Amino acid sequence: DEFISSPPRKTVRFGGTLTDILLKYEKGETTDFELLKHQLSDPDIKDAQIINWLHEFRASVVYLTKELDQLVSILLRLPWLKRSREVVEEYLGFLGNLVSAQTVHLRPCLRMIVSQFVPPRITIREDDVDISDSDDDDENLSENFNTCHRALQTVARYVPSTPQFLMPILVENFPFINKSERTLECYVHNLLRVTVYLPTLRLQILELIIEKLLKLDVSAPQQDIEDAEEAANNSDSEEKSTEEGLFDMEEDEERKGNKVVSSSSERMAHPLAERLDILMTILFSYIKDVCHVDGKLDINRTKDLYRDLVSVFDKLILPTHASCHVQYFMFYICSFKLGLAEAFLDHLWKKLNDPNNPSVIRQTAGSYIGSFLARAKFIPVVTVKACLDLLVNWMHKYIDNQDTGANAYCDVALHGPFYSTCQAVFYTLIFRHKQLLDGNLRKGLSYLQSLNFERVVMCQLNPLKICIPSVVNLFAAITRKYQLVFCYTIIERNNRQFIPVVRSGTGGDLVQTCTNPLDSFFPFDPYLLKRSKTTIDPFYQFWEELSAEDLENLKKPIKKSASEDEDDDFLKGETPQNDGVVGIAPNSYESNTRSPVSSIGSPADCYVPYP
Repeated sequence: DEFISSPPRKTVRFGGTLTDILLKYEKGETTDFELLKHQLSDPDIKDAQIINWLHEFRASVVYLTKELDQLVSILLRLPWLKRSREVVEEYLGFLGNLVSAQTVHLRPCLRMIVSQFVPPRITIREDDVDISDSDDDDENLSENFNTCHRALQTVARYVPSTPQFLMPILVENFPFINKSERTLECYVHNLLRVTVYLPTLRLQILELIIEKLLKLDVSAPQQDIEDAEEAANNSDSEEKSTEEGLFDMEEDEERKGNKVVSSSSERMAHPLAERLDILMTILFSYIKDVCHVDGKLDINRTKDLYRDLVSVFDKLILPTHASCHVQYFMFYICSFKLGLAEAFLDHLWKKLNDPNNPSVIRQTAGSYIGSFLARAKFIPVVTVKACLDLLVNWMHKYIDNQDTGANAYCDVALHGPFYSTCQAVFYTLIFRHKQLLDGNLRKGLSYLQSLNFERVVMCQLNPLKICIPSVVNLFAAITRKYQLVFCYTIIERNNRQFIPVVRSGTGGDLVQTCTNPLDSFFPFDPYLLKRSKTTIDPFYQFWEELSAEDLENLKKPIKKSASEDEDDDFLKGETPQNDGVVGIAPNSYESNTRSPVSSIGSPADCYVPYP
């Protein structure tokens, strides 16, 4: 306001006032106009000159029509952000005047503001090649971003239709996923800030961000991340042993060295996983900040955000096969309140139960239900039982309708959702059976017997043949221990019926059997990203290896899987074995069922021998 009321400063000028110059230009006299453009484009232009010109432009915006868009583009390229506070304030006033008087310039103004959402580019010459990326050392970056958001709010205040013009610009300016972590981090952070003052754009912005995160996620398969981490750990240990042999470090240097190791140990070895980790951390922080006011959960704000996130989940996550990490935004928001977790389970159940949905979506919904019930610590036993009742009743009704007649045979194409539901129930039981039996064993056993697993296992649709064998093996061991159902006769028969497939390769013919016909995966398999992992771990149920007491109770010898590098997931761990239990061959499930990614398509080398 003080700038508007104060008179413009006197400086040496040419060609009269700005209005005179513009009127002359309309009549075809371009000399002064070219001089004006030249002065505005001068990289050494002084703050006082910028303020004077802006002051005159604010008074003459009526003349800045579409024909003068070249002049406007020069004004929009002025280096206003890195100038004094007076220049910034005058420029914000100019933007407001410009878009309110000439909405034709709205898009260029928005493009200019959004282009500042990432750190400025710097060019480094390396081997005669220009390498250009973000400048991470800009001290005023945070202040510049604040000013950009002020500019955007100013424009939105004068032009109510700003959001609909802004969204396409936000989409087209999103940096490529191979840009530096800092560039991606700044852009995503600024997009999420926009949702605070332009709430109508929140759903679209969340969609945009999660779509980009998914691209990163599927480009960094779980196996690749694990391999990169292992390789990095090996090279670190080699370097460490070399250093120990060559140098005798002093104590303070050691401390310094340890500090570097701890900071670098937070980094992911896989470059795309590193980007994803940073962006997931930002997304989790955003979810927490939106849902909490002064440290307390705000129910209405949380419900609104939950609706937006479920909408994005349906549109992007459910149809994406074998993403590893991005889906955890639903896991995280559901941890805030049991009502949200129950709403999410109900939502997934409706997807699974609706015959109008494509079979693949119904199967994925089943995978999510099983994985969520098994892995979410915040879901109490009473909710687990309610879900099991719902799923098992549906399974029995399905058997009533399908177990006789033309379709009463084992076929994934016909009965995919049924098999997916069976696997979800078996998986949940493996993780939750101790809690279901806790306290009152007789009551717990009575409940499990009421589920009538024997009918499910013995039916013509033969779910044990289709479900992943590692799940089947543990389910068989647990149900045998509690005398719920004896699965081994059927497992043995299924094994004999496996039809080997001969595939020719460079090393000769390979005989293999597909052991994941459902092409299923567990969406909430262990989370690998180091920084964002700290947000998920407190709510996450890791797989607990069977104790010596459990093994004694089962009275079965144990056979170790070939892979023991990660004990948190039962699919990689120890499996109870007996004469009547199908063994897990070393090459089978360590590579083909332990993680979402590796279960894509027909696994390569996965014949399960019968001991």
